[in-house]
Amino acid sequence: MGKIIAFAGKGGTGKSTTAALTIRLIREKKLGSILAVDADPNSNLGELLGIDVKATIGSILEDIGSSPDKVPAGMTKERFIEYEVQSSVEEGSGFDLLTMGRPEGPGCYCYVNNVLRNVMAKLIKDYDYVVIDNEAGLEHLSRKTTKNADTFVIISDASVIGLKAAKRIIGLIKELKISVKDRFLLINRPGADFDKKKAESLGIEYLGAVPFDQEIERLSLNGIPLIELDEHSASLDHLRKIGEKIWQRN
Repeated sequence: MGKIIAFAGKGGTGKSTTAALTIRLIREKKLGSILAVDADPNSNLGELLGIDVKATIGSILEDIGSSPDKVPAGMTKERFIEYEVQSSVEEGSGFDLLTMGRPEGPGCYCYVNNVLRNVMAKLIKDYDYVVIDNEAGLEHLSRKTTKNADTFVIISDASVIGLKAAKRIIGLIKELKISVKDRFLLINRPGADFDKKKAESLGIEYLGAVPFDQEIERLSLNGIPLIELDEHSASLDHLRKIGEKIWQRN
């Protein structure tokens, strides 16, 4: 079974960016096959990785939920969902991408969500690494993908609001009964006056900080994917130094 690495954090803290850079570094180090899972309703991981997403799990579930007659004769709903989800996996350069998409509309999706967990369990077995970019509330992880993670990385900026959000996420991991082996906190764009004791006081292992990177800002402003970020950029260099615990296999 692949190593599951989950990222979470308040919006605007660089959560998706860090997930994308981690995927790039795992690929760079040739550690094994990678499945990237975009579980954030904003669904921008594909853009950061340079992939044009054509189908999402959200659209698949909505389509089947509103038109159950689309299930072919002689095929169970479970098998059809599995087929559609597997078909929605996009191939990238050295990784694959599965996009959750927007939350479901009105109606009961309990059955489909249970089936989806089974599909994800099968997909996970096919990869050495599964990197999940979650929404801040973690509901997608609990409801659709998996209740287990080998490594959970909480991303925050140096603001009081960001650190409070990180603390709430730590509490949610326990509340949602997500089984996690390792929990880490990573600070993005800390600033010169950031006191790391604030990060260390949250009760989980503090990995360190990744500085502001003008090259990332330039790529973002020009719509260029992070997969094309210069290999010697400040953010990649820092993540190489402090991120070993994120992708190391026990």
